[in-house]
Amino acid sequence: MNAPQGAWRLTLSYMLAAALWVLFSDGLLIALGLSLAQLERAQLLKGLGFVLLSAGLLHVVLRAHSRQHTLAHQALQRNEKRLRQAAAVFDATQEGVLVTDAQQHVVHCNPAFSRITGYSQAEILGQSPSMLKSGRHDKSFYDSLWHALHTRGAWSGEVWNRRKGGEIYPQWQCIRVIHDELGEISHYVAVFSDISALKRSQRELDYLAHHDPLSNLPNRLLFTERVERALERAKIDEQGGAVLLIDLDHFKHINESLGHNIGDLLLKDVGERLSQQLGKRMTLARLGGDEFGLLDERCSSAEQAAVMAQRLQACLTRAFNINQQELFVTASIGISFYPVEASDVGQVLRNADSALFKAKNSGRESYAFYSQELTEHAHQRVELASALRHALDHQELRVYYQPLICLRSQEMIGVEALVRWQHPQRGLVAPGEFIPIAEETGLIGAIDAWVLEQSCRQMVAWQIAGHRLRFVAVNVSSRLFSRGELDLRVAEVLRDTGLDPLHLELEVTESAVMENPDASLALLERLRALGIRLAIDDFGTGYSSLARLKRLPVHKLKLDQSFVSGLPHDQDDVAITRAVIALGHSMGLKVLAEGIEQLEQVELLQQLGCDHAQGYYFGRPQPAEQLATHLALSAATTD
Repeated sequence: MNAPQGAWRLTLSYMLAAALWVLFSDGLLIALGLSLAQLERAQLLKGLGFVLLSAGLLHVVLRAHSRQHTLAHQALQRNEKRLRQAAAVFDATQEGVLVTDAQQHVVHCNPAFSRITGYSQAEILGQSPSMLKSGRHDKSFYDSLWHALHTRGAWSGEVWNRRKGGEIYPQWQCIRVIHDELGEISHYVAVFSDISALKRSQRELDYLAHHDPLSNLPNRLLFTERVERALERAKIDEQGGAVLLIDLDHFKHINESLGHNIGDLLLKDVGERLSQQLGKRMTLARLGGDEFGLLDERCSSAEQAAVMAQRLQACLTRAFNINQQELFVTASIGISFYPVEASDVGQVLRNADSALFKAKNSGRESYAFYSQELTEHAHQRVELASALRHALDHQELRVYYQPLICLRSQEMIGVEALVRWQHPQRGLVAPGEFIPIAEETGLIGAIDAWVLEQSCRQMVAWQIAGHRLRFVAVNVSSRLFSRGELDLRVAEVLRDTGLDPLHLELEVTESAVMENPDASLALLERLRALGIRLAIDDFGTGYSSLARLKRLPVHKLKLDQSFVSGLPHDQDDVAITRAVIALGHSMGLKVLAEGIEQLEQVELLQQLGCDHAQGYYFGRPQPAEQLATHLALSAATTD
């Protein structure tokens, strides 16, 4: 019951009670049979009682009214405070707020709405929110939105709208339905946030996660995903493709000689040049370092793949101009087909990597295809690498010694120490089989150090036994040489074994010396200061600068057997051999020819003035015990 109705009922009740009192009170007094004086006093008391009763009722009514007025005033104050707070939040919030009536005409918006959309309050009031539509959403989208509003009274989700300037942007929007006292829809309230910056950040993070920052090409992750999707399509379309792994040849030389900044610029230019060769449904990615990957979803034959590989190699033949320097690079390429050769992405990439390894072993600047034999070979190499680690720990390695001969006197003047592997099941494993694995796995350094110590100890034992050998020559791998601490290791071995430094010769390959000429020169000088002998192995196969070569503190040049094998009939080999011998002697160096197998080679080398020689003609590598027997027999014959 509301206040006006209660007031009217109270008034009517009072009027009825007062009328009944006036009409019947005198009759009641007369019926009592009172005297006139008593009747006058009774009427006076009746009047006073009526006045008191009326005053009491009026007091109660006025107090109730005053209390109601106070409560109403307090409620009004609270409501005004809430409205002020709501208005402050409404105006200050960073989310846009839009209010429409039941007919979807805008009745209010906040400043954030104007900031986000570009529309002022005057421009949007009375309009329909449909003027903000971007056109990106179809009818089913809006049908779903209205269905949620009618059934649940609310909807939230991502929606694309249009700013006043025409820009389409994403919002995260929440819409609620407002009902009046009768339960009818009175308003719709939409609260939304501009998520453009969030979308940009997501796109940037996604790009960074899937692209190489140097070349802007897809990275290994994205390349793997695309190969995986290509495999799925191939199974449906029954049409395969190819994956090519492209690795730049000897790229580390550029990094080490010119610096990583130049190397990075070169990689970027290589990526751009390779990208120019792409066709439809191809993906080029930088997989890491100097390795690139190419996915060709339309390449289903070896002929097509070969043409593509040749085209990629050809595009790299032109010089790259990096910081006014002309640089040249070549590439090796491994090719794998799917789904014929592999049905999952991991196998596809492993197959291509096996083919790439084959291309590199074929002399580089070539391409090769995957075959099952390559996979089996790779498995054997993994097993062999594990067994080689075991061999090093369990004394399965052996040192064999090959005689070094003075061509003038035909006398054995020294031996070269060569490592062999006595496998418990396979017998003697050839060096050509396990040395490349030792280099790849990093075991070569430990093997070299072990051979160095064993050779020095053996040389001391031979000297004690009275065998007349001037020195033992030990090969040093590029890995051990590049560490820069070889002189410390050699000094430690000489100290531990007691070998005079004059009886030790270290052989370092020409390519190892020239990888970092300045550091190599410093290391060779420290080794020379120890008193040991130094030789350049495989001379003529590297890329020596004669200006640097003349500064190296070495004693000997070893002419590579690739030049000796053609003697005496190949005139080019004869010319090279003559030149190397003349060069060495002009620099005060001894020259040793290796790989000699025929008497004619010995005679020619003697004529050309070569100093020393080694090869099967003079003796094969043999265990220390066998060589000691030979030395004893030679000594007895001489005596």
